[in-house]
Amino acid sequence: MSNIAIRVENLSKLYKIGARRDRHDTLRDHIMHGVKSLFSRNGTQPSAIDPQPSDHIWALKDVSFEIKHAEVVGFIGKNGAGKSTLFKILSRITEPTKGRAEVYGRVGSLLEVGTGFHPELTGRENIYLNGAILGMKRWEIEKKFDEIVAFSEIEKFIETPVKRYSSGMYVRLAFAVAAHLEPEILIVDEVLSVGDAAFRLKCIDKMQEIRERGHTILLVSHDMNAVTRMCGQVMLLETGKILASGLAHEVVPAYLENTRNLGAEKEWATVDTAPGNEIVRLRCVRIRDEIGKTTGVHDIRLPIGIELEYDVLQPGHKLIPLLQFYNEEGLLIFVLQDIASEWRWAARAPGRYTSTAWIPGNFLSEGSLLLDAGVVSHTPHSVIHAIVRKVIGFQVIDSHDGDSARGDFTGPVPGVVRPIVRWATTLGGESDNSWVHPD
Repeated sequence: MSNIAIRVENLSKLYKIGARRDRHDTLRDHIMHGVKSLFSRNGTQPSAIDPQPSDHIWALKDVSFEIKHAEVVGFIGKNGAGKSTLFKILSRITEPTKGRAEVYGRVGSLLEVGTGFHPELTGRENIYLNGAILGMKRWEIEKKFDEIVAFSEIEKFIETPVKRYSSGMYVRLAFAVAAHLEPEILIVDEVLSVGDAAFRLKCIDKMQEIRERGHTILLVSHDMNAVTRMCGQVMLLETGKILASGLAHEVVPAYLENTRNLGAEKEWATVDTAPGNEIVRLRCVRIRDEIGKTTGVHDIRLPIGIELEYDVLQPGHKLIPLLQFYNEEGLLIFVLQDIASEWRWAARAPGRYTSTAWIPGNFLSEGSLLLDAGVVSHTPHSVIHAIVRKVIGFQVIDSHDGDSARGDFTGPVPGVVRPIVRWATTLGGESDNSWVHPD
């Protein structure tokens, strides 16, 4: 028996720009549209040999790959890269313009809000409808029904037509159905961002459970932490083509380097344009790895160097480089100052200085961080000479190897820092000097 779950060969999809999408709200509409298509050769879908018209665009172009059973594969890329179009084809919601996609196994899909449920049917009726589409028997659906409703947390609205659901309610029920009706292949588009934080974590835990049972998962997400944590393989799409594919910890950093809103380096070419005053001017801020490479993506286990270059213009001032670190929510998580004894009390002579703060590995948590950088004085009183807010940023990615602070845990780890600390364990309750700080 083949171990292939999905095989895609030269898959392409051509869309007409600005074309109105036909809606087929009833089963009769779907059937009539299919019948008309059999006798019409004037549809919007050109043949495989037609050149691209000027008012059309390739959402996918000659995409080929294979995914094995029990693999968890992430699909990343900018908006409009073709990820959602690919998932619609694999879910049999839309047909390709050319090429083929072979899917071996029962598919559960969670795509954008509005796809998969009939708006006039109640939540209960849509659960049974989706189960029937997946090929399940009625008794199989009934066996899972209470579990689906409990997971979705919308018991009070289960007899309400889903057209009256909020986007959050819709997503709750849609994910519960897709995840609980025993799909052999689960396809999840970037839809969990609609739900609240607690429900997103609940969904991630459920996907971890599905993964551990050996089922195949295809995931689109802009949350690179979730992608590196859950996916062994990642495919990067750009303008409808696969730009790169490979291990998550190889593809994700390359993607982040090219798409960051803030770079890993900010430099001011002249002293006149540099932030500061007549005493000191900040000339460059950059983020380095342990071998000196300027990069905005860092392994959680390795040290990170934040380097500041600044020109001291006047003698006689005791200057302190300053860094302030913020997480994705804008929370100030810690502040660093250069208080090394060599310079703390020393007035600096004019010249170009370079100061580097080294953050140890296994200290930060995974995620994005933004930095303020500046130079201050604290004696005889506090003065900010130069400060630039959110000047650079970097991404911390976690490891699947089990030697970071997460250990063997695979789920999301809360907190803004994640240090590895020294533990002491004894048997039988004896202290064995456990309270003595180890040297």
